[in-house]
Amino acid sequence: MSERWPGEPTKLDELDEVEEGEVEEEEELPASEEEEEEEEEEEPLLRSPGDQQHAEGELDIPDDINVIEGEPDGTRRGVAIVASRYNGEITNKLLASALEELAEAGVRREAITVMPVPGAFELPLAAMALAKTRRFACVVALGCVVRGETPHFEFIASEAASGLQLAALETGVPVAFGVLTVDVIEQAEARVTKGAEAVRTALEMADAFAQLRASASR
Repeated sequence: MSERWPGEPTKLDELDEVEEGEVEEEEELPASEEEEEEEEEEEPLLRSPGDQQHAEGELDIPDDINVIEGEPDGTRRGVAIVASRYNGEITNKLLASALEELAEAGVRREAITVMPVPGAFELPLAAMALAKTRRFACVVALGCVVRGETPHFEFIASEAASGLQLAALETGVPVAFGVLTVDVIEQAEARVTKGAEAVRTALEMADAFAQLRASASR
């Protein structure tokens, strides 16, 4: 016969109740501690999206050192522009910016050749072909690659950059990188002056190379 009264908890029942109470106490945390844990889980934002950080200042070269430095002067120079049709709304603005800068640099309209290609992936091949003709002092590549939900962005942006550099290295003709690589279209809209920047870079390098060839032939 049992020695306990009906309804009286056994030692096993008491143990279960104690364990359940301990679990509940462990799970329940004060609101302040929960907030602290959430704050610790959040990674700090090092810089806001879209920030461009660089060190200001010009290169300081002593006066008694020989310097070969180009100027963004396009007089009597042929310039080729290879432009991606993909994301055409952005590329059109890049092209307009580039053409305006070429005009300010003194490049005649008839000395400019524009070669459209399907996308950014095709830019290096077209730039290589244009450079190999030796008709142009420099090549400007324009395009826009927007990050998506797949790794496609990384592959295209990387191949475009390395391919354009290879075109310049193999031909010796300056190839300027005017390709926007952004997360969203709004970022591209704010950077369409990259077309003008690429033109200035290409013309400066072309002028520096011309000076180098002239000094070598003396």
